[in-house]
Amino acid sequence: MKPRRPLLLNILSNRCPACREGRLFAVRNPFLPKTMNTMHVACPNCGADFAREPGFYFGAAYVSYALTVALWVAVLLALYTFGAVGWIAFTGFFDQPEMFLTCGVVTLVLMLPLLQRLSRSIWIHMFLRHGDHGSQSEEGRA
Repeated sequence: MKPRRPLLLNILSNRCPACREGRLFAVRNPFLPKTMNTMHVACPNCGADFAREPGFYFGAAYVSYALTVALWVAVLLALYTFGAVGWIAFTGFFDQPEMFLTCGVVTLVLMLPLLQRLSRSIWIHMFLRHGDHGSQSEEGRA
């Protein structure tokens, strides 16, 4: 029996929370616009239900919001650090807001597909635990 993958690695690699082997998304590349959100209905490995109920993933928007705020804070801290080291000329948010906004928007647009998938992965991991295969029919449990 293989050792279980750590929970954080499981979330970051978009794996099934029930078996930690199957993939959540049908296409591995998150930067393809047509298939960015395409998820399996159930885990291809263990059959865990990913489509728990209609609108289940609307709650992932709250997770996505928190990740976006963290990204903006990270951009601001990076700009302050690079300015302090002398790599760029950044003296502060109120002195150069255009640099902060430009760097933040570019970073957000580039990271958006990854943040969207990560937020869905975090969301389903909050509700589906290891070994729990979701709502299956009575025939599937027998």
